[in-house]
Amino acid sequence: MANVAVIGAQWGDEGKGKIVDWLSARADVVVRFQGGHNAGHTLVIDGVTYKLSLLPSGVVRPGKLAVIGNGVVVDPWALLAEIERLRGQGVSVTPDNLVVAENAALILPLHRELDETRESSNSLQALGTTKRGIGPAYEDKVGRRAIRAIDLKDPASLPGKIARLLAHHNALRRGMGADEICEKETLKALTEVAPKLMPFVRSAWRTLDAARRDGRRILFEGAQAVLLDVDHGTYPYVTSSNTVAGQAAAGSGVGPKQIGYVLGIVKAYTTRVGEGPFPTEQKNAIGEKLGMRGAEFGTVTGRKRRCGWFDAVLVKQTVVTGGIDGIVLTKLDILDAFENIHVCTGYELDGRTLDHLPADANEQARLKPVYEIMEGWNCSTRGARSWADLPAQAVKYVRRVEELIGAPVALLSTSPERDDTIMVRDPFLG
Repeated sequence: MANVAVIGAQWGDEGKGKIVDWLSARADVVVRFQGGHNAGHTLVIDGVTYKLSLLPSGVVRPGKLAVIGNGVVVDPWALLAEIERLRGQGVSVTPDNLVVAENAALILPLHRELDETRESSNSLQALGTTKRGIGPAYEDKVGRRAIRAIDLKDPASLPGKIARLLAHHNALRRGMGADEICEKETLKALTEVAPKLMPFVRSAWRTLDAARRDGRRILFEGAQAVLLDVDHGTYPYVTSSNTVAGQAAAGSGVGPKQIGYVLGIVKAYTTRVGEGPFPTEQKNAIGEKLGMRGAEFGTVTGRKRRCGWFDAVLVKQTVVTGGIDGIVLTKLDILDAFENIHVCTGYELDGRTLDHLPADANEQARLKPVYEIMEGWNCSTRGARSWADLPAQAVKYVRRVEELIGAPVALLSTSPERDDTIMVRDPFLG
């Protein structure tokens, strides 16, 4: 049995939460390996909706171990609030079923303030962040001045670490005309939250190594998606971490050979939240129809998502850069009501034809999609659980997607419900 990594293969919001929850029925451990509480995973189980931002999706299943890896930046207050919210829905989250990596960097209130100031400033380029401090926290991690989870274990060492962090942040705040941050207030906030967070803090890499040696199956859960990867995405309109499958190893403390099968989640159309290029975006009645039928509003922010046709060029590229072995095609049922369906198979740029997304942001903004038009099926696929339940034109659409992106469909999702899933290939069998 192979371990499985699940990543988004577009711009996020592809339905990773449901798929990870579905797969976790056969996994023993579920790991988050990058991002922060800017992720938004919605699970619908027996009619009950669970909305997760930081906790691994497997935490809603009894008997599973959830791990927040070292590649995640952790807001302690947001994490504890999410735990309490789930407890209110009857989900038990304790140190027995949740591990927070001791070497994970923390998001502090000062990170949120800096993020919001930058994003709201008219003098700076708006990137469409969630203003939750994710980017500034990663900056401090790379700058080697971050407060990490393990630092809360020794309150006596915190003042020096806080002083080093604030030497940087107060200089920034002076430059922006903002009040400086008080070291004592920061220390007080951290010492108050430490007793609540520390019971969950352990060595994640040792926990995962023990699970591997015991033959337990591990599911690695990504956040955001490959097109938001800080290196391989539509820079600068990206997130602050690597979202490709390779990060599953670095962000959790396992060797790359332990990742196994990589499953890319792909919507049957395309959506994007925030700023940045979107070649197949439909700023018209088609886009509105996709958004209404697909309930395209952000789980975390409530922001309306931009909607457009499926872009096979982008997904073919993310299959390569993301290291994807097979895909999950989600929200096929949203296309049920379209007489004709467009699929982007290439781009036109200044009189040239391209079969890939150029790295230059200015060129990305000038791309014009080349479409292949397919006949719709005009009947419901919602809730289908076998190929036999699908109309012939829907099957044709799925097969054409496979051809265009160069990857097979391993799973097909036909509604938000956990069991409305058609399994073509078991990812855990590699």
